Amino acid sequence: QVQVVESGGGLVEAGGSLRLSCAGSGRSFIAYGMGWFRQSPGKEREFVASLSWGGGGPNYADSVKDRFIISRTRTGNTVYLQMNNLKPEDTAVYYCYANVQAGTRIWGQGTQVTVSS
Repeated sequence: QVQVVESGGGLVEAGGSLRLSCAGSGRSFIAYGMGWFRQSPGKEREFVASLSWGGGGPNYADSVKDRFIISRTRTGNTVYLQMNNLKPEDTAVYYCYANVQAGTRIWGQGTQVTVSS
């Protein structure tokens, strides 16, 4: 069974940094791209950043551009989200996803990020 698992969330003061990790696993885990969404209480899940193995560079939401950096390992099984200069409005549950075979997207369980003012 293929899956992705997030880690690295926590509590940080405004202006601080956190790095989230998302590791894919499973015998047949092959991703073609991975990324992050987030969801705050009472809001819809929103796109944060993505990376496609096919090229084209990373994509970011305007709200995190120049503060967050998405990267991956060479094997393509793990993706990271380096979050700098965090703001209280970045507080959310962050969900990782992986685009795998047959056009399927799998999601992680989420990791909580809380930024105090």
